[in-house]
Amino acid sequence: MKNHRQVCYKCLRPTKCCYCHLVQKISTKLKIIILIHPLERRRKIATGRMAHLCLPNSELIEGDDFTNHVKVNQIIENPNNHSMVLYPGIDAVNLTDAKSSQSSPLLFPEGKTPVLFIIDGTWSTAKKTMKTSLNLKQLQSICFTPTAKSQFRIRKQPNDFCYSTIEAIHKVLNLVEAPLSSEQENNPHDVLLKVFLNMVEVQMDYLNRQSI
Repeated sequence: MKNHRQVCYKCLRPTKCCYCHLVQKISTKLKIIILIHPLERRRKIATGRMAHLCLPNSELIEGDDFTNHVKVNQIIENPNNHSMVLYPGIDAVNLTDAKSSQSSPLLFPEGKTPVLFIIDGTWSTAKKTMKTSLNLKQLQSICFTPTAKSQFRIRKQPNDFCYSTIEAIHKVLNLVEAPLSSEQENNPHDVLLKVFLNMVEVQMDYLNRQSI
């Protein structure tokens, strides 16, 4: 009989690798909808779920084609919301440039709840989701210019500046809401990176011990 490891029901990590004790709730004006791909949901190192645990003003919705997804369409069609999607492209508004030119507030009309959809999956599955989800394609897309390499060392990325979902959310929040840069102290959004980097170090330590 196999000896099954106990798993935390919140983070879905083995209890000895659970990161829930590091989770702190972060208050944000930006409502974040994390669209987690079914393949990503099964990964124990999925960072979208990790971000969701830290962000009370967020939702985690599973799927790959959201064209006819009732919940997603309700959010998009709600006249009180101003919805956008985080995805690079020719027509994407670069938040980094917008912040430097002090025009970022124009992205978020007053009187509307700012909503940002973020696709949690591999770059390949994210591309497919955007291609098939006609409702997401109709939204204004936004992006940012990475200023540091991704720290997701336990997962192969297309290049060093392709961020994990939680790193991307951290960057967006810094650009949209944080009065402090990510390099300064007392940035509440850094809790996201604290939990993320702890998970990376724990996993790296495990992989190193397995290779001995």
